[in-house]
Amino acid sequence: MVMKRLLLLLKPFGVYVPPSHSHPQILQFLDSRHKVHHDAINFCQAILQKKSVEWKAVMRNDLSQPINDVDLVVTIGGDGTLLQTSHFMDNKIPVLGVNSDPTRFDEVEQFSSEFDVTRSTGQLCSATVENFEQVLDGILEGQFVPSKLTRIMISVNALHLSTYALNDILVAHPCPASLSRFSFRSSGLRISTAAGSTAAMLSAGGFPMPILSQDLQYMVREPISPGAVSDFMHGLIKHDQTIDTTWSSKKGVIYIDGSHVNYAIQDGDIIEISSRAPSLKVFLPHKLL
Repeated sequence: MVMKRLLLLLKPFGVYVPPSHSHPQILQFLDSRHKVHHDAINFCQAILQKKSVEWKAVMRNDLSQPINDVDLVVTIGGDGTLLQTSHFMDNKIPVLGVNSDPTRFDEVEQFSSEFDVTRSTGQLCSATVENFEQVLDGILEGQFVPSKLTRIMISVNALHLSTYALNDILVAHPCPASLSRFSFRSSGLRISTAAGSTAAMLSAGGFPMPILSQDLQYMVREPISPGAVSDFMHGLIKHDQTIDTTWSSKKGVIYIDGSHVNYAIQDGDIIEISSRAPSLKVFLPHKLL
């Protein structure tokens, strides 16, 4: 496939203004993050100017319609930018993630005891400014092949939701302190893909999965009676299986890949979850493969 049309999706520049009495090193760190991201965007655009391709740049927050009529999407930011972009993509167009602001180990070693100096993890991003041109050339010349990442399909009362989850979903009461009632009682149900198994799922006690696995991992959060149903609290949903559950509280929410995309549910709604969503083509880092 000859790639001639590219779309750049950009992480917005930070708008957080810290208090004036903040530690000078924190202010310097935030200024550095802003500058590094800005420079990365300019660098990538300068590389594209040299290539025989058509391209345009759009802020990720300005996306409102499905992405069509391009051959490649390049996200510049981190995993969050790639995640948000994936909600507007089908299984035809591949995406390349560029980590614009990778964590610097010298900063971690020097300042981690004073404040959080984590920048961007960018686990799904196979490029930085250091290798962007090399990776891009490999893609344009057909040397690199995208991997297919499993996504989650959600149906409510047999109607498919329009958004697929690349990382995970959480089904829970809109109030974190309230009880979530399914056929069991807990504080919610989390389901992750292989790509999302190293995020919130791992922090909650789950396990990492091979990145190309088509299975899903589920975990019931804080079950009220764990002893009686412990065998069903955590496990896998195989790629040919569907999990069905009925929501039994007055209000509920399905959160998709975080809190920004969510759908309200109500008492009696039947929720079906499977890995039958269209996969997402991603040029992954070699370390994940």
